[in-house]
Amino acid sequence: MNIFRLTGDLSHLAAIIILLLKIWKTRSCAGISGKSQVLFALVFTTRYLDLLTSFISLYNTTMKIIYIGCAYATVYLIYIKFKATYDGNHDTFRVEFLVVPVGGLAFLVNHDFSPLEILWTFSIYLESVAILPQLFMISKTGEAETITTHYLFFLGLYRALYLINWIWRFYFEGFFDMIAIVAGVVQTILYCDFFYLYVTKVLKGKKLSLPA
Repeated sequence: MNIFRLTGDLSHLAAIIILLLKIWKTRSCAGISGKSQVLFALVFTTRYLDLLTSFISLYNTTMKIIYIGCAYATVYLIYIKFKATYDGNHDTFRVEFLVVPVGGLAFLVNHDFSPLEILWTFSIYLESVAILPQLFMISKTGEAETITTHYLFFLGLYRALYLINWIWRFYFEGFFDMIAIVAGVVQTILYCDFFYLYVTKVLKGKKLSLPA
């Protein structure tokens, strides 16, 4: 494993922990899109079904279990534990407009037409757009809490580091996965405006807002 993948994994884990701690410490999920979190839980569930069929390494298995566990813990906190604080009035993105096209694309464009491979491909495509409900929610409310922006920053950083990881693997290992790379590029592009606002506002102590 190279340093870019490792730091990407750690950035991803940091984002998840930041979000969980934010919800637990404030006893509130205000400003958090439950729909995005459900999509991420679906991403991890469909991607890591190979936990039941193969073993790569202790690190790999441990990280997969942590991702799945944290994803469902977050969904539980939002929709059950702190349901009264969930802002459903602003979390109105139509997720079927993401899930249905992504599901169709996974059937049409994949490495191998088998159940596990189609579900893995589905997870890759879905992850690239799963943050849209969160960004849409921020644009509707007009601003985001600083802790929420830190979560989004580390989530975007994870994807950017994975892009570098794929470039590194292409040059040094000859590894090339068009599906993962294209999806990763799309996901990184979605974060571009956010990264700019994060650097120009949040890091200077100002509140982040996205144009409606």
